[in-house]
Amino acid sequence: MLTRRGMLKTFGGLIAVGLASSAYAVGIEPLLRLRTTTYRVVPPGWPEGQKLRIVALADIHACEPWMTARRIGDICRYANDLGGDIIVLLGDYISSMRAVWSQVLPEIWAAELSVLHAPLGVHAILGNHDWWDDLDAQAAGGGETVSHRVLREAGIAVYSNRAARIEATTGAFWLAGLEDQLALRPGRRWNRFGYVGLDDLPGTLAQVTDEAPILLMAHEPDIFPQVPSRVSLTLSGHTHGGQVRLFGYSPMVPSAYGNRFAYGHVIEEGRHLCVSGGLGCSIAPVRFGSPPEVMVVDLG
Repeated sequence: MLTRRGMLKTFGGLIAVGLASSAYAVGIEPLLRLRTTTYRVVPPGWPEGQKLRIVALADIHACEPWMTARRIGDICRYANDLGGDIIVLLGDYISSMRAVWSQVLPEIWAAELSVLHAPLGVHAILGNHDWWDDLDAQAAGGGETVSHRVLREAGIAVYSNRAARIEATTGAFWLAGLEDQLALRPGRRWNRFGYVGLDDLPGTLAQVTDEAPILLMAHEPDIFPQVPSRVSLTLSGHTHGGQVRLFGYSPMVPSAYGNRFAYGHVIEEGRHLCVSGGLGCSIAPVRFGSPPEVMVVDLG
């Protein structure tokens, strides 16, 4: 029989577990943990023997104290040591969270990113928060954001519906990058009543002029059902793995497809997608079961 004392002990234990879990989710996992997740991918259309190591950083969300300039620099130096042939940045450098001490200015986080280096260069796209927090770009309905500018000034190639052919020692490939799919947010002052994307998948792929394989950078993975099989691999971020992930499932994912594209290596109809769990936090400074990560993809 469960006594009153036993009930109180059980209730107290549950409270203690809840407090410990909350402390871990706010104070340890997002601030102190960093993992490397590696996928080996051999997609159809990727030439046999053409090796390529991709190191991907996503969703930095620079702010104090959750993703400080110093921590960004440390992560970049760690990423440099992973032996990547190419480094890609998958968007959302800016934080929109209110639960912060202060924002890290774009010029500062860009300076930290400038330490990244790889034999085939460092290449970037933008994410929704890079657009949403730039009121001038929102008013203009497009054009260039502050994030475009500071990344370019840091020596990082920025892709906005653009494809570039890259020559590697093991063979050439195309790197394509989409502009954000949720770039323009709704607002009466802009006469917009829904989100407007600035991505142009057909126009971007039309720039490919030969049969070399294609890698596609797209911040939101929701574009994946529209990506043709001509693309060997799509690389995305945005979801943070749901930020809270229990037994491989996230109760809340910022995607129209729920957990379908929430995290990891997804294969559908022979097409390949790798979604990074990202580094920072969005909406709330909480990560549980989805620690900050650097994603590595080994092709070939």
